[in-house]
Amino acid sequence: MAVEVFKSITKLTEGMRVECVSRDHKILLDEPKELGGTDTGMNPVEAVLCALGACKCIVARCFAKAHGVDLKDFRVELEGDLDPDGFMGKNKDAKIGFSEIRSKIYIESNSPKEKIEEFVEFIDRTCPVADTLANSPKLVTELTIEKEKVSA
Repeated sequence: MAVEVFKSITKLTEGMRVECVSRDHKILLDEPKELGGTDTGMNPVEAVLCALGACKCIVARCFAKAHGVDLKDFRVELEGDLDPDGFMGKNKDAKIGFSEIRSKIYIESNSPKEKIEEFVEFIDRTCPVADTLANSPKLVTELTIEKEKVSA
């Protein structure tokens, strides 16, 4: 199967608010008031946690039957440790991103415990977002400078 390219456009709108669009879907991200935002949406690092949890949920739904797991309900609670002094430039030794992310998975199932444990290991190995976080992709930035438009 060929590599698929996923796309997103993010645009700073007002203050710290960012509009994020992929395909025909849109989400708004913002920062809490104490970090200079208006708190009209989750912040980007919370969105990372949500993306990880959502990905694990989707992998669980897609592969439960194939793994012989009777999946009645599935949820993931996530926490991440981040020192804001890193990205605020207050502590040059602080890691800028998450230093640790913890997932708690809750499964409602009548399947044997061993089968569920194996399935959760499979989810952790197969989740594309988890893999992206654990094995950083190459990040490439291209710059385009747009001049301010002047009305005549």
